[in-house]
Amino acid sequence: MTTLVIAEHDNAGLKGSTLNTVTAALQCGGDVHVLVAGSNAGAAAAAAAQIAGVSKVLHADAAHFADGLAENIAEQVLAVAAAYSHILAPATAYGKNILPRVAAKLDVAQISEITKVDAPDTFERPIYAGNAIATVQSSDAVKVITVRSTGFDAAAASGGSAAVETIAAVADSGKSAFVSREVAKSDRPELTAAKIIVSGGRGMGSADAFKVLEPLADKLGAAMGASRAAVDAGYVPNDWQVGQTGKIVAPQLYIAVGISGAIQHLAGMKDSKTIVAINKDPEAPIFSVADYGIVGDLFEIVPQLVAELG
Repeated sequence: MTTLVIAEHDNAGLKGSTLNTVTAALQCGGDVHVLVAGSNAGAAAAAAAQIAGVSKVLHADAAHFADGLAENIAEQVLAVAAAYSHILAPATAYGKNILPRVAAKLDVAQISEITKVDAPDTFERPIYAGNAIATVQSSDAVKVITVRSTGFDAAAASGGSAAVETIAAVADSGKSAFVSREVAKSDRPELTAAKIIVSGGRGMGSADAFKVLEPLADKLGAAMGASRAAVDAGYVPNDWQVGQTGKIVAPQLYIAVGISGAIQHLAGMKDSKTIVAINKDPEAPIFSVADYGIVGDLFEIVPQLVAELG
């Protein structure tokens, strides 16, 4: 029994989600191999070889892998799939784009967003916006799985010494072409990788009001997030959204300001290690998951917190 992890990377290095996926793979049992399909991605392959617990890295290098087009990466996975009992990828936009194609071609059922491995054929995954946990047992010969990174600790990025094997790259499928990419630039940490997040909700009242949160985020070195209600109201950009239809996060500290705590938002942040809620409504659902709650006017409390932080 051997598990293949599809590495998410930018050719120069690995994304953090790959480390969490390796942890899930190790819990499936057997050897763990990592596939790095990219263009001039030797550095990413070398980084994969250093991950603790990985026994082999498969490195496929070709120009048409440069931008991670799902059609091409999926074909590369299928080219080696026969050797594996499990194929795993992070439950990110990258993994979610690739693995359904792989599962369809292998004629197996994909198991999505697992948060726990109970046995090599049995997994747990959240359903109903995280209000219930489904235990799924698969009898498929190959288990195709996306891994919710917040459910697993990251594997150690160093300490491993896996062999790197260069494999033949599949041909360009010609089904898609990379056109352009618009990358949001920020001096703050990336939302899904941040250890501290300060999020605002509809209670902020306006886009300008979000500026009240900036000094707090600056003091803490935090990323800034938002609820869907705040995004839909046009207060902040879409890439700030935390929740079932946004980004799933699990930082060390999550500060929810003016967020009522709808089920869809809780699904995206309830695995945070420590949750602090600030809301003027003492009955707000957010307080049911908060470790610490402050009932009051956020426009008074947040500046006070900033002052206390010095």
